[in-house]
Order: sequence, then C-alpha cells, then structure tokens
Amino acid sequence: MAKHGQNRRGQNVNQPTVSQLPSDVTRILPAPGSDHIYAETINNPPDDFVGYENATDVNAALAASTKRKNLPSDLQSPVYWKEMQRSEIELSIACRELLDADALSKSDPIAVMFTQDMKTKEWVEYGRTEMIRDTLNPDFVKKFVIDHYFEKKQRLRFDIYDIDSKSPALDKHDFLGRVLCTLGQIIGSRSNKYEAPLKIRSKVKGRIIIAAEELSSSKDMIHMKWSGKKLDKKDFFGKSDPFLLFWRCNEDRSFTICHKTEVIKNTLNPTWKEIAIQSRSLCNGDPERTIKVEVYDWNRGGGHDLIGEFKTSVRRLRRGPGAENTYDCRHPEKVKKKRYQHSGHIRLLDFRIDKEPTFFEYIRHGTKMSFVVGIDLTSSNGNPHLPGSLHYIDPKQPNQYSLAIQAVGEIIEDYDSDKLFPAYGFGAKLPPDGEISHFFPINFKQNDPNCNGIKGVLEAYQTCLKKIVLHGPTNFSPIIRSVTEMAAKVPDGSEYFVLLLITDGVITDMEATKDEIVNAAKYPISIIIVGVGDDEFDAMEELDGDTVRLSYRGVDAERDIVQFVPMRNHFGATKDCVMSQSNLAKDVLEEIPRQLVDYMRSRSFHPQEIRRTESTSF
Repeated sequence: MAKHGQNRRGQNVNQPTVSQLPSDVTRILPAPGSDHIYAETINNPPDDFVGYENATDVNAALAASTKRKNLPSDLQSPVYWKEMQRSEIELSIACRELLDADALSKSDPIAVMFTQDMKTKEWVEYGRTEMIRDTLNPDFVKKFVIDHYFEKKQRLRFDIYDIDSKSPALDKHDFLGRVLCTLGQIIGSRSNKYEAPLKIRSKVKGRIIIAAEELSSSKDMIHMKWSGKKLDKKDFFGKSDPFLLFWRCNEDRSFTICHKTEVIKNTLNPTWKEIAIQSRSLCNGDPERTIKVEVYDWNRGGGHDLIGEFKTSVRRLRRGPGAENTYDCRHPEKVKKKRYQHSGHIRLLDFRIDKEPTFFEYIRHGTKMSFVVGIDLTSSNGNPHLPGSLHYIDPKQPNQYSLAIQAVGEIIEDYDSDKLFPAYGFGAKLPPDGEISHFFPINFKQNDPNCNGIKGVLEAYQTCLKKIVLHGPTNFSPIIRSVTEMAAKVPDGSEYFVLLLITDGVITDMEATKDEIVNAAKYPISIIIVGVGDDEFDAMEELDGDTVRLSYRGVDAERDIVQFVPMRNHFGATKDCVMSQSNLAKDVLEEIPRQLVDYMRSRSFHPQEIRRTESTSF
C-alpha cells in the first residue's frame, strides 16, 4: 500500500490517505459541461487513481451530494476520483458532391451530429446545423462545440439529410449519407481537418469535411455594424438583396464560415443590423488572424450570387470607422478584367469589444432564478389510482412526473434564495363543482401558489391527485401566458424565470402556444418541456427552436427559449435511476445559462448594474 499522500507508484499527490485499490473500483467524474458528477465502474484502474479511505458508496454519495463538493466522510466504501483534462473543441461541417434528392431543384441539406453513450452504446443526438437551401456543396454556419478528453474514445456519427418539410422527425426527410468516426480521428488528421466519404448502404454518396479547432478561453464579445454603398445590381427586375458572410482563416490558410447577416431586400446601399459575435468564433482570440468577408445577393431558390469580397482583421477593425475600414468589394473573377475596379464599397460604421459577462457573474451580482412548475393533469395520463397511469403514486418508486420535478428542481433550487416554488396544474376538473381549469395552483391556494422547496412541490402534487378528476384538453398557452406576465414585471435583469412543463402528449392549442412563446421570448424566461410516456412528440420538437427559430404569423421569436426532452431518452436505456435523473437534468438545463446571458445581452444589462429585488408576487 502507498504511503499517505502518495499514489501506488509512490508519487506525491495532494489527496487524503490512499486506500489499497481493488481490481474493480468506482470513480466519480465531472459531468461534461456542468458542475455535477456521475459515477462509472472501471476494471483494473490505472496507478494514478487516488482513493479516499472514508468515502461513501456511489449511490449514497450521489443522493447525499449531487454537487461536486467534498463527499461525505462517514461511510466506508472507497470512492476513487480522477480529474479529467479537457479541451473545448469547435467542429465545423462542410459537404461536397451530395446526392441530389429533389426533382426540380437541388437538395436542402442539414447535418446532424450524434455521440455514443459509453455504457449503453446507444447513439444520442448532439445537435443539428441550420438547413441550407438548394445546394450540394454546403458550408454550415452553425458549429458543434464539444469537450475533448484525451483518455476517452469519443465516438461520433454525422448524418446528412435533405429537408423536405417542417417536421423535426429525421425519418420524414431524405437520408443523404453517414460517416462514423472518433473525435480523436478528427483532431489527429492533418491540419485538424477530417475528410471522409458519406455512405448509404456502403455506397459512396459525396464527402464530408469536419474541421476541428480548440477554442480559446477568451470571453470577449465583438460588436460591429456595416453598410454598403453602390453595390452591383444583380436582380433583373430589381436591385440586389445583399447579405454578408464572415469567414475565419485557419492555420492551414483555408477558411471556415463563422457568421451570416440578415438579408436586406432590394437595395444597393444596405445597412445591416449590429453583429454580436464571440471573439473566439470570429478569430479565436487572435487579432492578427485574417477575416474574409463575402457579399452576396440572396436568391429565393438558393444559389446566391457573389457580389464581391474583401479581407481584414480584428486589429485593423479596432481602429474604428474611417478610410482604413472602408473596403473595395471586389469579385475574384472580375479583377482579371482591365477596366474592372470594384463592385461597390463596404464601410465599418461601428466597432467595439466588450467582455462577455457569464451566467455566474449575473447570479453573483443579484439575478435570482425563479422556478415554476406546470403539470399535465389530463385524462390521457390514465387513472391515477391504477398502476398503469403515469400519475400513479407507487410507495416503492416515484412516477415519471415526480422524477422530472426532482431532477430539474433540485438543481434550480440552489439558485433560488427563498426556495418557494409556485406549482400549477392544467387540464383537470376541480372540486367542488367539477369546473375544468387550465391554470390552477396544485396547493389550491389561489393567492399563495408557492410550495416550500421541491419536497413541498411533490407533496402538493400527490395531495392534488386525490382531489381532482383528470380531464382535458392539453392547453399550454394559459400557463405560459401567466408566467410571462410574471416575468414582464421584472424586465430589469433582477429575476429570471424557468418554467418546467411536464406533459404526456400532443398539445391541443398549438397555434396559441406558439403565439405565447414568441411573445415570451421578449422577457426573462426559459421554458423546459419534458415529455413523459410513450407518445410521439413531433409537435413539441417544433417548439424547440434549436434548428429553426420558432415563428408565429411571420414574426420570429427574439430568442430560442424552449428546450424539449423526452423522458424515455434517459430512463429507457439504464436501470440506474440516479444516473438517469442526472442525465435528464443535464439535458434540460444545459441551455439555461446561455439563454439567460442572451436575454441580458439583448437588453444591455451588465452584472454590476443588477440589483436584487423582492421576489415577484405570484
């Protein structure tokens, strides 16, 4: 056995007394992208694993302390810890010579990335790029950012689809090809650029190019505004519909697309909205790195026409508006002509660099997280007195509604100072006269819907089931409207609302729900929807604006504020309830910090300006 303060090789370590390592041990690891922990069993642990003599077994440790703090020291089983070194990697996706799946035009491709769960070997969707119309050679703007662990084999899968409708279900679209690889293969490729054939049933149907770059730790946010003057006329019946594409130069002198502006219709003298982009996305924190800007004329069917391009750098842009940042927009093919000068001018109107505030800074300076629960109490859940019901209260194990409340609530609870959570039900008949309600407090206190902690929410939920009759329909809009009204009372950044909606099926007021979400995006609120049971949730996916920004009657939501997760994605593959809850919490909560920061940034709220106020009255 190693001496105190040493590992099995006798190397000094800053750890408690080391236990003799058995052949099989359990190690606690940081969950990627969060401060939470999870456990896994490993065989023949390496010598640098360090043991705690007075630590608890894994399940008790996770139950007692889901946060990454010192583990309880009053139990006996050894628990082993290793801090895994990670790097944040940005993956850029491009495809060439894709299969043309559309009869009258070219394909409208989208790329979908999957990661493989190390335990279950199941593929889990990680994210989707935007859809690009009418092209067989797309360069996707949206990136995938993933943590890289050198000591782990991180298996990835990339599927390419031709989008044929608004359905989020991938099986409703034409499959264009697939490639399997590991993150290590991408990083280990020459110039960190992995190129492979896309295959359908072993037949090659084009190529995929995956470029990897380690992101800098820079939190700088670059703000800039541009205008054009006397651009070339490209449209036969009009002028031009110009937009800008920004490309970051890579170490091998190739370029990766990093930003696209909005389209300005029918003008040769456009002024684009202010751009806000992270420094690490535009130049990876390097002010000398070349930035290429392309100016295009937008065409409805894709196949946009290049007007011209120019190159610059952050160092040059820092000098601000003026002659040095007024650029001749030149078409690379036309410059060969003797009399050609340029295709117009692009001018920098404004430029500044701000330190991007973090979620932690907003919380530290006073922003309060307010958690609100909405529970689907419609009859499609089944009779709550029978074991087959999703609302059945089994004394031996919690139902899916309880698990979702616990998984999400126990995380949010730490950021809510008063620990008072309003909880509402919808779609039930209420006592004494059986009136149907789509928004009622489950504690039946109309003037005080707050429950004391997550335990109080669960107690009120179980008591409520005994008093009501499940009915219907499943209407989301009343509760979203009511919580949005709460958020509208505190638009100063002092409070941010998280609404958890748990449901078993299809929304019956879909159009009204979309209208309320588009309106809610203006206010400090995020909406989490957890789907329980085995129904299809295609309509729910439409509300989650990860791929296509939600809109209603032509009005786009200001922000993506909805995250939808089916419960079965986490509780079907493993019998470890603690692990499943941890994974569910990670999946539904991982976008909240970004959504909070996006709201604060859109309103120009800085952490130092936040003043904590009294909790909003419910």
